[in-house]
Amino acid sequence: MSESLLQVNDLKTWFPMKKGLMSRVVGHVKAVDGVSFEIGAGETLGLVGESGCGKTTVGRTLLRLIPATGGTVRFDGKNVFDLKGDPLRALRRDMQIIFQDPYSSLNPRMDVRSIIGEALQVHGIAKGQELEDRVAALMTRVGLLAEHMRRYPHEFSGGQRQRIGIARALALEPKFIVCDEAVSALDVSVQAQILNLLEDLQQEFGISYLFISHDLSVVRHISDRVAVMYLGRIVELADVDELFDNPSHPYTRALLSAIPVPRPGAKKDRVQLDGDVPNPIDPPTGCHFHPRCPMVKAGEGVPECSTGACPETVTVGPNHFAACHLIQPGT
Repeated sequence: MSESLLQVNDLKTWFPMKKGLMSRVVGHVKAVDGVSFEIGAGETLGLVGESGCGKTTVGRTLLRLIPATGGTVRFDGKNVFDLKGDPLRALRRDMQIIFQDPYSSLNPRMDVRSIIGEALQVHGIAKGQELEDRVAALMTRVGLLAEHMRRYPHEFSGGQRQRIGIARALALEPKFIVCDEAVSALDVSVQAQILNLLEDLQQEFGISYLFISHDLSVVRHISDRVAVMYLGRIVELADVDELFDNPSHPYTRALLSAIPVPRPGAKKDRVQLDGDVPNPIDPPTGCHFHPRCPMVKAGEGVPECSTGACPETVTVGPNHFAACHLIQPGT
C-alpha cells in the first residue's frame, strides 16, 4: 500500500436511544463499534456488507457529517475530530462525498451551474465568468454538455444526475472521496460508465476512494483492497484478489458464495445463513456472527465464539487480516 492518506483507529458511532418525558438515554444503537483501517494516496478501499452493517455511517462519520462517539481519524497527518473553524473549513476542500441517490442528493430548486459552483463560491475560489468556465470544464470532464448548466436536475437522467454529483464532488479538487453506493441506483450499462469515469479521474488526479457498496462484483472491479463489515465491525480486510480467492472469515465466504455465476446452468455451492442480522442495540456476546455462523452450527466452533470477548484481528497472510476465534495467525 502507498503512504497512508487516511488513518482510522477504533472508530465508534453510537446513536442514543431516549425514552420518557425527560428523554432519558436507555441504550445505544452501536452502528459502528471499533472500526480501524487505512487508505493510501491514490488507493480505493472497498467497504462491503449487508444492509444495516454500518457502511454508510462509517463514511459519513469520517467526513464529520455524523458525530463520532469514539476513536480517531487522521487525514494527511491532521486529527479530523480536533479541527475547528478555518482548519476544518480547509479540510472540507480535501474530503468530499458522492451520495447514493442521484435523485434526492441534488436540490431541485437549483440549476446545475449553482449546484456545482456553490462550493467554489463558498470557499471563495471563483465567481463571475471564472465560475462559469470552471463549471463548464467540470461538466465536460464528467461527460455532460456545458451548455446544459442552466438546466435543473429533473431534466436529466439518473446517470446524468450522478455525473452532476461527481462534478460537484470534484469542484474543490479533493484528495479523498467517499463513494456511498455511488452506482447502486443506476442501470448496469450506466454503472459501467460511472465506474470507468471514477477510475479515469483517479488516474488523472490521484484521488483516494472509500467505495461503499453491497455489489461485490462492482467492488472487485474498482477496489485495490476490500474490508468486510458485519454489525458495526470489520471482520476481514485484504487485497482484492486475495479476499475473493482465499476468504478466511465464515461471513466473507457466505457473502462471496451469493455472487451469481454468469453462466446458464452453472452450479455453485451456496453458504446459507440462517436468521436475521442481530440487533445492534444488544449485540450477541462473543463473536457477533456466531448465532448465524455455519461453522458454529456444524459444531466446529469453540466456547469463545459465544461466551468470550469479541475476536481480535489476526494476520492471516501478507496484507490479509481477519477477526475470528477459529482463525489462527498465518493460516
